[in-house]
Amino acid sequence: MMAAFILVCSTVLLLQFFVSYCRSLIAASAKQALSPEVRDVAGIPRVASGEDFRRVMQLLQLCPDSPQDRNSIQAIGAYFGLLNFLRVTLARMVPSMRAWTESERGQCAYFAAVALERRIAFSRGMLAQQMEN
Repeated sequence: MMAAFILVCSTVLLLQFFVSYCRSLIAASAKQALSPEVRDVAGIPRVASGEDFRRVMQLLQLCPDSPQDRNSIQAIGAYFGLLNFLRVTLARMVPSMRAWTESERGQCAYFAAVALERRIAFSRGMLAQQMEN
């Protein structure tokens, strides 16, 4: 019984830490403005929605990997999955939860678009470096 209690407490605390970590990543990316070029490529209008996330993630996979953002992109992908789970289960019963999950999903899409912009800049830098050599 005690082992089950410790397992549940540990899982809840780990989940709380994970959500806080993901929200801090999203908050940091929200301060960065997207260029019109990335908005056009990603198909994001003025405000990103949760429906844009998968498309932007597919575009991210086409770009060369940047070692500095690999883990954060995976974490936000897992957080997006958690939000989808909440949207399908709890948000159907609680209207305020539905609005929150939609907002968070849109912020995840915006994070992915900012990461796409960083990867495009990284790719351009690598190309410029190769052209110099």
